[in-house]
Amino acid sequence: MNPRFTQVLALTLIAPVMGACVHPNQYKKDLAETRQEIQQERTDRIAGDSANSQAIAAVKGDVQSLRSDMDAMRSEFNAKITALEDGIKFDIPVNFAYDDATVRDQDKAALDRFAAITSKYYGGSKVTIEGFADPAGSKQYNLALSQRRADAVRDYLSGKGLDMSVLKTIGYGKTRLVNPSASKDDPGAEQNRRVTFVIETAPGSGSPTASAEGAATAGQQ
Repeated sequence: MNPRFTQVLALTLIAPVMGACVHPNQYKKDLAETRQEIQQERTDRIAGDSANSQAIAAVKGDVQSLRSDMDAMRSEFNAKITALEDGIKFDIPVNFAYDDATVRDQDKAALDRFAAITSKYYGGSKVTIEGFADPAGSKQYNLALSQRRADAVRDYLSGKGLDMSVLKTIGYGKTRLVNPSASKDDPGAEQNRRVTFVIETAPGSGSPTASAEGAATAGQQ
């Protein structure tokens, strides 16, 4: 039972007994103040419920918008977006020429869109940029080359407004190959010379939609 209602009930019950020691005007004043406090609590509770409903509606709106933006990335740039347990993986066709770490002009539109989505929905979340190389060359050389590719993309995204402090880079060399037998000018070798992105979405890392649940809602592919 609400404690304020209990207090009103108690005042009502003990009033006749205390009539000889409590002035009627004081009793009426106490009762009126208690009723006023109960009414204020009710008003505050209604306002709180309304605020919660508005917050839930805002989150739902963000998720709908996120789904739309990610669907557009899939259709326009052939991106593969996968919801992970604690993040989201973006496999976007951002590739490199053989033995080169320069961001190509034809890939800048996809990177621009990725930067916009990250800023809008995942502000403050850590973004790991993973670089890769094709099988040609030594292990150590390809590790360094893939690191330079990841760093080049990081610098480009930083120029598009992403905070450098949340952009982490790592080079994986010729591991995790898309086409293991393709290198240099072989068909499909370009797919090995790429970068991928992982956005961490642990609780507290950003907006309400920056969660594994929000990522899953946006769809998996």
